Amino acid sequence: MHSTTEYSETDMVTAAIQFVNSTAAHIFLTGKAGTGKTTFLKNLAKRTHKTFVIVAPTGIAALNAGGVTIHSQFLFPLGMFVPDRYAAVPESGNAYTSNTLAKKHPLNTARKQVLRAIDLLVIDEVSMLRADLLDAIDYRLKAAKGNFNQPFGGVQLLLIGDLFQLPPVVKQADEQLLKRYYASPWFFESKALKESKYVYIELDKIFRQKDDVFINLLNNLRNNVITRADIDLLNSHYRSPEDIASITEVITLTTHNYRADELNQKALHELNTPSHFLEATIEGEFPESMYPVLPRIEIKVGAQIMFTKNDSDGKAYFNGKLATVTGIAEEKIEVLMAESHQRYVLKRELWENKKYTVNTTNQELDDEVVGTFEQYPIKLAWAITVHKSQGLTFEKAIIDVGQAFADGQVYVALSRLRSLDGLVLRTRIDPAAITTDKQVASFSARNHKPTELLTQMKSMQLEFIQELIEKTFDFEVLKKDISYIGRDHINPNEGDAGVPLLKQVNDLLAAESSNTVKFRRQLSELVTGQQFEYLLERLAKGREYYISKLQEVSRYILEEIEKMRHQKRVKSYLSDLVEVDQLLAKKIEQLDKSAHLTEVILKNQNEFDFSHINKEREKKRYMLLEEIRSKVDVELKSSRKESRPRKSKRGKKNETSTYDVTLDLLENGMSIVEIAKERGLAVGTIEGHLGRAVAQKRISIFKFVSEADVNTISEAVREMPEGFSSKELFDRLGGKFEYGVLRAVMNHVGILSEKSK
Repeated sequence: MHSTTEYSETDMVTAAIQFVNSTAAHIFLTGKAGTGKTTFLKNLAKRTHKTFVIVAPTGIAALNAGGVTIHSQFLFPLGMFVPDRYAAVPESGNAYTSNTLAKKHPLNTARKQVLRAIDLLVIDEVSMLRADLLDAIDYRLKAAKGNFNQPFGGVQLLLIGDLFQLPPVVKQADEQLLKRYYASPWFFESKALKESKYVYIELDKIFRQKDDVFINLLNNLRNNVITRADIDLLNSHYRSPEDIASITEVITLTTHNYRADELNQKALHELNTPSHFLEATIEGEFPESMYPVLPRIEIKVGAQIMFTKNDSDGKAYFNGKLATVTGIAEEKIEVLMAESHQRYVLKRELWENKKYTVNTTNQELDDEVVGTFEQYPIKLAWAITVHKSQGLTFEKAIIDVGQAFADGQVYVALSRLRSLDGLVLRTRIDPAAITTDKQVASFSARNHKPTELLTQMKSMQLEFIQELIEKTFDFEVLKKDISYIGRDHINPNEGDAGVPLLKQVNDLLAAESSNTVKFRRQLSELVTGQQFEYLLERLAKGREYYISKLQEVSRYILEEIEKMRHQKRVKSYLSDLVEVDQLLAKKIEQLDKSAHLTEVILKNQNEFDFSHINKEREKKRYMLLEEIRSKVDVELKSSRKESRPRKSKRGKKNETSTYDVTLDLLENGMSIVEIAKERGLAVGTIEGHLGRAVAQKRISIFKFVSEADVNTISEAVREMPEGFSSKELFDRLGGKFEYGVLRAVMNHVGILSEKSK
């Protein structure tokens, strides 16, 4: 496997991605300010084969990370999670247990499906995550996965953050109860995490600062080993109020919200120019806790502003860049950039609130935009709190931390600067204000062992292969889940000899049990004996055999789903069939990848790109679905011809299929939104009906998509590689079109291609 003796000091990014891709170990990815943690997260999707979601403790953190909040994904109530299911908690109190979650806050099907689909859970800004909340996540993942034998239900965690910055918040109401179960609120006190194997990886290359003197000073601050010389050096940058008053193009970093607001409002009031108000446009679901900037921004000519995100169209500005407003005329706002003094006309930016969903067509994880917030990406910036400055970079700043009240505040404030040359102190630094949490320092000292990472990697990779084999070739959990799902259904659609379909499925899986146990044992012995060539040969054969068996089972389920879509009063049964379909699709994906993944790990190859396998599997599933839908449609048409339409008591014919109802309403001139509202269905469902009608040549695409949009999407489709997914097309077009519209146009392009042959 690995030939090197250890990772080099600057190779921690490579180590991190190898641990993600080739082990099941949980990973704490940390690093000093400016070492590239955010960049790592943004590039993760391109570098891992694992299915993951990103969550964060706060709305803003989730928005910045491109994910969702922990509370919205896991449906947690407010308050503290008590890691004792039998603990007595007050009905209306601020505490809850796993029993409370199961009974009063159960996950809906959509959230459960998302959690079942993932291999990896990414938690950003983990320094703000409390131990009790991580234990609540552990319970939710176990319940969703049906796996209570492993911490977090067998899902791998990637925890990203810097514990030497700002600590988690503990409300007074939770403090005493928290102390009863945890030594501290930090995430690493989580009971589930303590039962797990995890690695500590620290990114060590600093990109923000280049000055060795400043870097060493920041390290001393971080490690709470500040010297008298360090304090003297810092305090040499103290300036009097008179000196500070003459400094321009600079922001003040202060400790309290009220102080930052006070400085901003005072400076704005002193400008003798008229106020202008910039109003945000908010559509769909976009909670106030996620607002990236104020929905109503007051500015004046002469106001100092700061950009709050990177320029989406180029490099005109970055998050934290300062500028001064020089002109306001109707919708045109001109600013003068700090330092460069280049003029720039502001443009509005769009932020998206997303939720994770599972696409029922291909069972792949999608992120669906549920709301948008459009506004100028700016805020008044004479001052900002240290807390809100996390992640920002300044060329110059006035640091006002005389009232520092939390561990790490002084370090965070100073580490925002590129160099000491840009430092201006409003108050002198008191050594007593420089503190580091002793438990954090102890945790880091115990776990930061970069020279041992390679040894850990080797053993964890073999463990991962063993676990991969155990999970891939074990159908007991699948059988148990299907049995549980089918317990309430007495065969709405008669199967063979009246046996419920889900029982038939379980019986087919049970027939393979004894062979599977023997096969799994053989594979395990080959790993232990390191007979890797024969192992790969057996894995390939096992993959082929079991996929064919599961595809046979999957066909039964998909046929039943299509039949049920045309029936009434079977919503619960249909929902359960979709759950079973997801479980089967996930198992087929596991089998499909196992041999390839094992080979890549054993041969020490670092390219974990399995997109070609995924595309081929998705293509086969899509073809199977089309075949089944055509078959079911023929059967339904045939049955309608054979039986005369019955009359209801009111003399009307029975309702046609949900699919036909949609087409009838469209023919009557209703829009997609109107149809969805009329029928009480999601817009995406209606688009799905119409996309299917396009594929069957029953309607023209131009009935519900404009010619311009059809041309735009069609052009993108033709430029996509063979076997592409709708998610890839969605990303290519920047999320401008909904998935239903994209699939409908893909069907349209397919029909044109057939005609041209």
